[in-house]
Amino acid sequence: MKNFVQGDAVVVGPEEGDTYWQPHPSTGFIINKLTPYNTPYDDFSAGIQVLEPGSAVREHGHERSHEVLFVVEGTGHAVIDGERHELMPGTTLLLGRRVLHFVQNSDVGQMKLFWVIFPSGLEDWFQAIGRPRHVGETVAPIFDRPLDVKEIQRRMRFVRPEDEMSRG
Repeated sequence: MKNFVQGDAVVVGPEEGDTYWQPHPSTGFIINKLTPYNTPYDDFSAGIQVLEPGSAVREHGHERSHEVLFVVEGTGHAVIDGERHELMPGTTLLLGRRVLHFVQNSDVGQMKLFWVIFPSGLEDWFQAIGRPRHVGETVAPIFDRPLDVKEIQRRMRFVRPEDEMSRG
């Protein structure tokens, strides 16, 4: 019989976690659910992203990370390396390093995505470009990304479409 070491368990309630409004065009909010800041694990983080009707996550990739997206509610589409995919509740996407991806909410209601990224770091991005959201706030403010967003992307190892075109 093998001896197994029991790991840690963390339970985070529906409105628990650091939460931030996101700038245009990703109008909506995120809640960082599991991160190195609230768990004993450094190699992944997970959370919820809510996109308002018509809003989108700009095309980007991750230089050093793999990402899983799961559509919890709402409909829309993703463009992954130039190919369009329809999104509906239950759709799961696995996005490897450097894979350019774009997500659009085309529903009349909110689109809710559950994300996991390996290794962690996306939680820092959401904090750097967002504004604190307080539990119970429901109206998404419209605001632009910070003026130094390109420096933030560079520091957090994002891959932008223009970076990939220059690698040609």
